[in-house]
Amino acid sequence: MKPTLLILAAGMASRYGSMKQIDAFGPNGETIIDYSIYDAIKAGFGKVSFIIREEFADSFKSIFEPKLQGKIATDYVFQSYDLKKYGIDKEIERAKPWGTAHAVLEAHAQINEPFCVINADDFYGYEAFDKMAKFLTSEVNDQTFSLMGYQVDKTLSEHGTVSRGVCEVDSQGNMTAINERTQVYFKEVDGQKRVFYQENEEEVEIPNDTRVSMNFWGFTPAVFEESKKLFVDFVEANQHNPKAEFFIPLVADELIKLGKATFKVIPTSEEWFGVTYKEDKPIVQANISALVEKGVYPEKLF
Repeated sequence: MKPTLLILAAGMASRYGSMKQIDAFGPNGETIIDYSIYDAIKAGFGKVSFIIREEFADSFKSIFEPKLQGKIATDYVFQSYDLKKYGIDKEIERAKPWGTAHAVLEAHAQINEPFCVINADDFYGYEAFDKMAKFLTSEVNDQTFSLMGYQVDKTLSEHGTVSRGVCEVDSQGNMTAINERTQVYFKEVDGQKRVFYQENEEEVEIPNDTRVSMNFWGFTPAVFEESKKLFVDFVEANQHNPKAEFFIPLVADELIKLGKATFKVIPTSEEWFGVTYKEDKPIVQANISALVEKGVYPEKLF
């Protein structure tokens, strides 16, 4: 059974200022999602599922259905505020959805095969999809999941701080913990770019080759049942905190602590790039143009 690509595209894009999920970056108006799907098809994925807000369904379908017809199966998952489907009989006012792990949980009724999760606005590179496809077809099981591990110095923006899930990895290449650092940045020291993050108003340096999560995870459907239990507890604990978000790293960290799953950190040498800030757009466009010129991607993807 071919694995499924699950794309997180329901975010608010508050720092970017517009719907970056469907913004044009390629020479023929391609979105970043287009490049991910192109790489996923090449790597052997059989279906792409978009996690979106229902009000964006028509826009997404009009953009992606014509170009993907006959190339890969498509599906849509709507992230909503309805808690009753999880047995939670509460009305909780929120300005934005419950976060990435909740978005994944919303796909529980539509995915029955191994799958990976990615962000809509991140450019991951073909090697990452190829390695993930191989993992999902030969290594994954209900207790063995994975994430792609990028070098932190290949994931930063020149235009501000970023959030990164910093991984602790054991000698077998499995993640022992993941810590969300919300202010990670470059700083020039003695003529060299080095990586730091801020915590409790202190500056902490981490090695440039530290592996971080760019929200590229590999699972089986077994993760849904475990996530549901954790989500119910999370809502109970955070019902009065409208900004609390149920993130995938939180689920991963909890499953590791409980001994219910291991997460293989799959290293990739790919250069990640993405659009956290509006100022990142021309850099992403230039990077894609360079890859097209090198022949890595055709000028017109689909």
